[in-house]
Amino acid sequence: MSLLEVNSLSAFYGDFQALFDVDFRAEAGRATAIIGANGAGKSTFLRAVAGFQSPPDEAIRFDGEAIGALKPSRVVGRGVALVPEGRRLFPSLSVEENLKIGGYCGRRGGWTLERVYGLFPVLQERRDAPATALSGGQQQMVAIGRALMGNPRLLMCDEISLGLAPIVIRDIYAALPAILSEGVALVIVEQDIGQALSVAEDVYCFQGGRVTLQGKASDLSRDAISAAYFGV
Repeated sequence: MSLLEVNSLSAFYGDFQALFDVDFRAEAGRATAIIGANGAGKSTFLRAVAGFQSPPDEAIRFDGEAIGALKPSRVVGRGVALVPEGRRLFPSLSVEENLKIGGYCGRRGGWTLERVYGLFPVLQERRDAPATALSGGQQQMVAIGRALMGNPRLLMCDEISLGLAPIVIRDIYAALPAILSEGVALVIVEQDIGQALSVAEDVYCFQGGRVTLQGKASDLSRDAISAAYFGV
């Protein structure tokens, strides 16, 4: 049984349908990439899993439990964390205060401030600075660290490298194996196909709210991925 199982998930914004009968699986200790162009439904999918779309209860199962109808706070309490696109840090709080907020759900586990600082040493150096005074890449590290402070079993990162310099992207991706080594299921939404394939073992391609390709990264050709990505 997969840690995350999504079956025939559809999602709407008013009369607009954003997802069409999506099936998806994510395994503990493995990285799964979701690729696709803007408007493909990737972020909507993550929001649905995180509890922001209210699909039928059985459409989303986490560790065997139906969670589709749960509110976001209860989904977090089950061990699901979302790093949203744009990071959404609290501008009035310091780096350390933003990190501490991630532990509000009280889940026990190995992720502490010290471990987050060990993963991203620059954050310890800037711990007392306002979070929004940091560079974009450092803010992304804060957002990831905040999610880890909740000791999730499933970590979902939306557009993890968007707008960041290549050297910063490299540093962030270099930290992912340490997260995976804890047995976390990692789901990464990424427009950069090369970056996605560098870390993911499983890949899903979304196009127009539908899954157009899925499989192990090692089994998928670049031609097949491009065709699914662009819908040709």
